[in-house]
Amino acid sequence: MPTSGWKTAAKASAAAVVAGSSAGTASWALYNYLMGQATAARGVIGRNVAKPPEADGIYTPGCDAPERWRLGAEFDIHLMIFGDSTAAGVGCAVPDEVPGVLIARGLAEETGKRIWLSTKAIGGATSKGLKGQVDAMFIAGPPPDAAVILVGANDVTAKNSIHSSARRLGDAVARLRQAGAVVVVGTCPDLGVVTAIPQPLRSVVREWGHRLARAQAAAVLRAGGRPVALADLLAPEFLAAPDTMFSADHFHPSAAGYELAAHQLLPVLATALGEWEGGPLPELPEVSEAAESRRISARITEAANRFLWRRDTERRASRGEPGADQVAPEPTSGVLKIVDDRRRRQRAASAT
Repeated sequence: MPTSGWKTAAKASAAAVVAGSSAGTASWALYNYLMGQATAARGVIGRNVAKPPEADGIYTPGCDAPERWRLGAEFDIHLMIFGDSTAAGVGCAVPDEVPGVLIARGLAEETGKRIWLSTKAIGGATSKGLKGQVDAMFIAGPPPDAAVILVGANDVTAKNSIHSSARRLGDAVARLRQAGAVVVVGTCPDLGVVTAIPQPLRSVVREWGHRLARAQAAAVLRAGGRPVALADLLAPEFLAAPDTMFSADHFHPSAAGYELAAHQLLPVLATALGEWEGGPLPELPEVSEAAESRRISARITEAANRFLWRRDTERRASRGEPGADQVAPEPTSGVLKIVDDRRRRQRAASAT
């Protein structure tokens, strides 16, 4: 992810949060606060300029290393990877960790066929770069049989228009579909799990990411592709074990994180190719429940409910009620919980 996008994200965050406010002093204070948070995030995340491991080649069932591609080599399925640094495998130490390799190996094992993997993804790319990647594919040779696209996080940090970003993705999917390729798209991940981004900036970019993911899914479906909602991929596992799931830059996935992504993308891709024998596919949610629980309002609600539980217990004890020495399972005055539950239901309904 290019770190210059954080300055833009911080400015847009401040504008979005304070829009409509007449308190100029408070607005500037919040702006400066978010700018400071963006600077802190840049310092923690840094700029990962490491080139991902070379991973292209022909993968066969049980192979230790891929066959080097050469003109005239035999293959059954040509798989091509498009998108940003997560598609390219930034954060991986060896080729076996790259998401394209994991998908190609899994597809070879599932089908028993020879899978030719080629990668067009570029680190730092946004949806604006997809056209160039697809153009390069048509120049280099015939279109692939299958394509996987991972893009979105950089559109959020660059504050690209949600509508335009989704439209560009849909255009790329449509071009690949018209060329005969099946297309699977991992939509924008949940940036709410990236703890290197401090609050409240994290909540702002998280909301943009979810809005983009919903728009991406609709555009991909209209273009004939198959979206996979990766927002829930990064939770609860990433929240539970950030040291394991994130790479050293605290932003890109680690080998374990990429493996988790591949396990969700592979069944959808194999099904699109008519090659899946692993059983019914799971329903993947668009909104991460684990990241949702980390929202500021959710944490405030939880703290308030704990206070209400204690107060309710103390009141029952003062009245000499039986069992007052036990903490009530639910607060008598659970208004905050009810309001928060209603908000979650409304979010879920709007996502469908």
